[in-house]
Amino acid sequence: MITALEAAELTKYAANAFLAMKVSFINEVANLCDKIGCDVHDVARAIGMDKRIGSKFLHPGPGFGGSCFPKDTRAFASVARQYDSASMIVDAVIEVNNRQGQLMMTKIKKLVGSLQGKTIAVLGLAFKPETDDMREAPAVGIIRCLLDEGAKIRAYDPVARQEAMKVLPDIDYADDEYTAVKGADALVFVTEWNQFRALDMIRIRDLMTTPKIADLRNIYEPEDMREFGFEYVGVGR
Repeated sequence: MITALEAAELTKYAANAFLAMKVSFINEVANLCDKIGCDVHDVARAIGMDKRIGSKFLHPGPGFGGSCFPKDTRAFASVARQYDSASMIVDAVIEVNNRQGQLMMTKIKKLVGSLQGKTIAVLGLAFKPETDDMREAPAVGIIRCLLDEGAKIRAYDPVARQEAMKVLPDIDYADDEYTAVKGADALVFVTEWNQFRALDMIRIRDLMTTPKIADLRNIYEPEDMREFGFEYVGVGR
């Protein structure tokens, strides 16, 4: 496909803004599911069966990050302002994404109570699995908020440790998942690495001071975790 340079540039911005819109949309649906008391996975699976919508990018969580979605949504909005054109939908996508991190903090505080002096284990730091990319990773904002509330952070990521240390130098880094959770008052999943899906949850429970999980990527099933004896919160579940 051959286009004018302006159309090619706008295509890049529009494609990523559209995908980011799907992420922000399902996050809003998840937040409503929390209020209603139903499971966002059921809703996402059902609407994803409509081929006009599709199942991709309908996974709720703490918001999008990385090198493309934040930058390109802001670029789209900036170009629209430059040409005196409205970008209300994209502006809302950005606002919803910024708000999602704050809502995740609300979940954690409701689960843990006062964070002062509490040790919080964080599993996953990169903005998505299979990368060490920390650019605008949701974990950064969440951890900084936890620190501001007086929490102590012990974190583990399979590959992003070195990059994470550049932006989060004031936290402890563990060598594996089980070291991270030892003595922790709560466990927060932020990045959905595949290896986190097969943890020995009984061992995790026994290592923790209090068995509480904030699963911001819905890696585990709520019923299973409660059977193991965890206090568990997910996103829209």
